[in-house]
Amino acid sequence: MARGIGAAMQTMDPIPATPGAALASPAVARNTAPILEVLKAHMPGRGRVLEIAAGSGEHAVAFAAALPGLDWTPSDPSAEARASIAAWAASAGLPNLRAPLALDVLDAATWPEGPLQAVVCINMIHISPWAATEGLMALAGSRLAVGGLLVLYGPYREADAPLAPSNAAFDESLKARDPAWGLRDRDAVAAVAKAAGLALTRRIEMPANNLMLLFRRV
Repeated sequence: MARGIGAAMQTMDPIPATPGAALASPAVARNTAPILEVLKAHMPGRGRVLEIAAGSGEHAVAFAAALPGLDWTPSDPSAEARASIAAWAASAGLPNLRAPLALDVLDAATWPEGPLQAVVCINMIHISPWAATEGLMALAGSRLAVGGLLVLYGPYREADAPLAPSNAAFDESLKARDPAWGLRDRDAVAAVAKAAGLALTRRIEMPANNLMLLFRRV
């Protein structure tokens, strides 16, 4: 596993342990509802969905429960994260939620076969090296069906908008933890996506100075 990729399951919040192997992330409690609102509006009604850097697995359970027509597969390179995902999934007992994959975006050998109808990646790009973003785009570009959806969520730098003070402080704290981390430029992310055959189709402002960026496979 490449250095930094396993850290994508983390946020800047402490993650307290719950009974068994399940972990609980405070960030999930804050952002699940607004993210789900966007997913309900833009995700396909049916099809295969791959979640990258699924972390604790709480998002996977919430989204699979709310979108029963989708076959949802969470993934994470961290064994700790996968154990947590499996624990939450076992508790939920959802027929459309698959076992977590040991997927590393830098290792194509770990990628599932396509075609996929959607790829979802929440709070990974800024908590991983830039190579992870390049790997993510290569994965989505090669595995999504034509017209398939890539969903990104997190904070970004934007040339046409001032950086919020809270995001600036967050960026500094990320770089203090690992110089390879940090908020990415939205246009730079879109450029890497375009090179992989993905067109940025929508920018949606989210709570706490986050964005959802939606891309379609062309």
